Amino acid sequence: MSRFTITLAPGAARSQIVGRHGDGWKARVAARPERGRANAALVQVLADALRIPREHVSVVAGHTARRKVVEVEGLGQEEMERRLDAAASG
Repeated sequence: MSRFTITLAPGAARSQIVGRHGDGWKARVAARPERGRANAALVQVLADALRIPREHVSVVAGHTARRKVVEVEGLGQEEMERRLDAAASG
């Protein structure tokens, strides 16, 4: 199980992993920050980028904040970072 921080920018033109941001990552999602829609969109973007099921990705802290802590099951830290790097540059 791996944990990392991610800064989320909701209401973007498109959903994507932007890349490194300080000691964590940055992502944009098209969903607005209302009734958990942005968090759900973030989980989907991360699951797609990491090529794992949505059920293996969860926001564990910062549900209403821009800076969140995300937990990923089934991937080691190095592999997770490699896949996020690839998604951000691709």
